[in-house]
Amino acid sequence: MAGPMQGIRVVEFAGLGPGPFCAMLLADLGAQVLRIVRPGTPVDPQDITTRSRAQVEIDLRSPDGQAAALTLIDGADLLVEGFRPGVMERLGLGPEPCLARNPRLVYGRMTGWGQHGPLAHAAGHDINYIAISGALHAIGRADEAPVPPLNYIGDFGGGGMLLTVGLLAALQEVHRSGQGQVIDAAMTDGSALLSAFMYGFKAKGQWSNQRGDNMLDGGAHFYDTYACADGKYVAIGAIEPQFYALLRERCGIQDPLFDGQMDAARWPLLKLRLADVFRTRTRDEWCALLEGSDACFAPVLDWDEAPQHAHNRARGTFVEQGGVMQPAPAPRFSRSQTRAPESPRALSLADALAAWRR
Repeated sequence: MAGPMQGIRVVEFAGLGPGPFCAMLLADLGAQVLRIVRPGTPVDPQDITTRSRAQVEIDLRSPDGQAAALTLIDGADLLVEGFRPGVMERLGLGPEPCLARNPRLVYGRMTGWGQHGPLAHAAGHDINYIAISGALHAIGRADEAPVPPLNYIGDFGGGGMLLTVGLLAALQEVHRSGQGQVIDAAMTDGSALLSAFMYGFKAKGQWSNQRGDNMLDGGAHFYDTYACADGKYVAIGAIEPQFYALLRERCGIQDPLFDGQMDAARWPLLKLRLADVFRTRTRDEWCALLEGSDACFAPVLDWDEAPQHAHNRARGTFVEQGGVMQPAPAPRFSRSQTRAPESPRALSLADALAAWRR
């Protein structure tokens, strides 16, 4: 085992999406994570978010199962759960009894709506949580419906990643106070937090409520994706004047209409003209001309292409484990290297209890 979190123990109550992602990050960083699953839950090596940890079957509805879970929690530094508010309390595994037994425990709670509020007990998914933060409204083309951004914003960026930050901060605070605490991580809060940059622009009068009308949402001709002659796409992000000038130079664009880069009134027409330019060559031809320059260019790669890109290969951004191609742990550390991904494995309750004793 390696990583800066070596020696930290985490009890994870199995769920979907952000909770497992948070536990995966902790395991990648070297923490010893034990995943509690329902009886009969098979190990799934293709579920990348369950990598690098053992899972143990426990019936949390039975008194014996609850007692076993509490014993494991007694020896943990961190706990990760993603049930609706009140579920862990009904199981006798809420923060109060757990912190009474283990005062240094950091108890992480991952939900969509949070532990309180009018919607706290309602069902929902990523698309619902990011809808009330303003984030979903901002994503999509002008005069079209908002586009679901997969579940990057709610589940992962504003969910699992946010919970991870909270757990690490509270773990650091334990060293000072000797006391654990509860982390209430809500995807509604997290997706709003991820929108801080845009709310700042809006406060300055530099961001419109109209989708596709802003510099970073596809409104500007110099920050968008374009189809090439072969039907593949490239991404352009030439915001700064010097990068924009280089893009024009490399593309052979001499049309004086392009001189008014920040004139938003020109953007719709300039997008059409730039689209015509990019349709004159294939994606590979544009890569040969622009990639690696300061024109702020990149090819838009699919899931199969991305692991094979030269930059990703040089950095080891993707790794293959057990026949499954997957993103490598990140970020990189100069000394405490993250652990290499391992396939999840099953562990008997007896072995889990024996291994967990401090």
